[in-house]
Amino acid sequence: MSEPQHHPRDTAALALRATLGPMLFVHGWNKVSGPGGLQGTTGWFESLGLKPAAVHARMAAGTEMAAGVALTVGLANPLPAAAVVGLMAVAARTDHRGKGFFVFKGGWEYTGVVAGAAVALAALGHGRYSVDRLLRRRSEGPVPALLAAGLGSAAAAALLALSYRPDEPAVEDAKPVEDAEPVEDAKPVEADGE
Repeated sequence: MSEPQHHPRDTAALALRATLGPMLFVHGWNKVSGPGGLQGTTGWFESLGLKPAAVHARMAAGTEMAAGVALTVGLANPLPAAAVVGLMAVAARTDHRGKGFFVFKGGWEYTGVVAGAAVALAALGHGRYSVDRLLRRRSEGPVPALLAAGLGSAAAAALLALSYRPDEPAVEDAKPVEDAEPVEDAKPVEADGE
């Protein structure tokens, strides 16, 4: 049986792509040309503990813009969705860490919803109104969804393992016990009256 000309899934995929794609692109563009520019983004990434911050600022901006364009036009499913999952996982671990769930308190709610929507889009496929369909490339179902989730999570885990070094001044400034200077004349503290 042939596929109907206009399937509701095609419309759903287009709506998701039109929501996620431009939003991601604008986030990436803002990292480059927002009020603080790339220098401000680099400083922010430095404060998050991503080292070297200048590399990560450029990489995040470029990935967001590229994934945003690919999602908007519907190209190369599930790779842009995997990029979104990776970006959101890194953001959740660094910028939103320890702030709970709700986004209005700085929590991971936003990153979770965006990553989930990207995985859902990978499962739907980019649909009839996409570059993928023009190229006769059809990718949808559980395998692309699992690839998006798995590749994105693995990339985020590798990046964090290699580059995430949050500043911990209390730990860095403290002298290790084995390096402490010995105190020769120290006497035990005695309680009054003993």
